[in-house]
Amino acid sequence: MSHKIITIGRQFGSGGSEIGELTANALGIPFYDRELIEMASQEMGIDSFDLERVDETAMSRFRILRPDPAAAINAVTGYGMPLNDSMYLTQRILIEKLAEKGPCVFVGRCADVILKDRHPCVNVFICASKKDRIARITERYFISERQAAEAIRKVDRKRRFYYESYTDAEWGSIDSHQALLNVSMLGKERTIQIIKDMYLHEEN
Repeated sequence: MSHKIITIGRQFGSGGSEIGELTANALGIPFYDRELIEMASQEMGIDSFDLERVDETAMSRFRILRPDPAAAINAVTGYGMPLNDSMYLTQRILIEKLAEKGPCVFVGRCADVILKDRHPCVNVFICASKKDRIARITERYFISERQAAEAIRKVDRKRRFYYESYTDAEWGSIDSHQALLNVSMLGKERTIQIIKDMYLHEEN
């Protein structure tokens, strides 16, 4: 059997990226989240600051009906394609190449769907209570609870639209993932252990 890949979807403020990194460290395998932005920047020849603005975002199909001649030129998709789509395609190529090298952990960016027919995957979605997510975001970004709640609404909506624009799956649905793990109920350590157990489990 081919090596396994762990993919992690997550609500904003749930700690999904941290859980993914700690799981990767515990298993001794590579971890990819924001690293994919820097890699895409090198591949495309576009500043990572510009790419960060469109990371995990999708352009409305109602707004872009044909190639945009004013879109940024890049080394991967050339010109005429919205930067959002160029970013998705570049990260897709990177995810496929990195997954071929060996087991690893990917956070977000539709990795679960991109790899579903290529490698055995452990696909989980990390969620948490609104209260815990607000507390985490206020502490991390030094903003008010009201600002944190609004950030949660906007980022989750953006991630859902991105995921559902580039796949035929539903973001955060049990039909799209093998497990939905609530960190507020399980705790961080138990959540990590469950993902490790799923990864290490041998199919009969």
